[in-house]
Amino acid sequence: MFKLTDNRMIVPNMHLLTLEAPEVARQMQPGQFVIVRADDGGERIPLSIADWDAEEGTVTVIVMNIGSTTDNLASLEVGVSVPTVVGPLGNPTEIEKFGTVLCLGGCYGIGSIFPIARALKEKGNKVITVIEARSSYLLFWEDKLKEVSDELIRITRDGTKGHKGHVGRLTEIIKSSEEPVDRIIVNGCTFLLKRGSDISRPLEIKTIVSLNPIMIDGTGMCGVCRVTVGKSTKFACVHGPDFDGHEVDWMELLQRRKTYMREEVIPLRTSRCEEHRVKL
Repeated sequence: MFKLTDNRMIVPNMHLLTLEAPEVARQMQPGQFVIVRADDGGERIPLSIADWDAEEGTVTVIVMNIGSTTDNLASLEVGVSVPTVVGPLGNPTEIEKFGTVLCLGGCYGIGSIFPIARALKEKGNKVITVIEARSSYLLFWEDKLKEVSDELIRITRDGTKGHKGHVGRLTEIIKSSEEPVDRIIVNGCTFLLKRGSDISRPLEIKTIVSLNPIMIDGTGMCGVCRVTVGKSTKFACVHGPDFDGHEVDWMELLQRRKTYMREEVIPLRTSRCEEHRVKL
């Protein structure tokens, strides 16, 4: 069992959970993930790691509350234990001296991009971190990201902080950089990953995305997380989660992510997320 030492909503619908998992924390590297269950009969869900403390033996994840399983996790009281924290899973993000690296994070990816930016900075790179959200009240960890970035840029769709608009503003941000951007790393929803890759392709900047397909066991046994990358079938859990965004078949990935949308919405209607009810 893995004790929950912190659980709080940091912005609306986004929860920070810290769990005691010493073996996982000792081996964790940036870009990896864990699979968690809220209770013995619960669903196994993959969650990107936002931070960890090897000495304290804890791992921290950012969870977006969008359905019954994430609602169960968000509702857990500090001090209780969960039955499953499996990891570290997946391959760590490649961390080398690239030069100038732009780290783009949105939604829960604002959290998972943090350890990547930190490691890149420690390696001697110039780190430009870009975070985006619908509005300023949905941005978080700005102070933490400032500490590991040479520059922190915000994009909000309503213009309440930083650039007004969406990830489409990335082109002008890249072109206005004092130094050429040598690599882009994107964490967040599938739409953000795709748009970031589409924008960087004509600029010929290598772009690494952390894919988030449907997943069950996280060890390559079930094959549910298969994706097409460079016209080859890959399993996101063991071959990724990081891939070259310019080689991903985004249309296939987006379609596969919709496979169980109806089944996902049904428990949402019967959970405590009453304000998010959807008509089927």
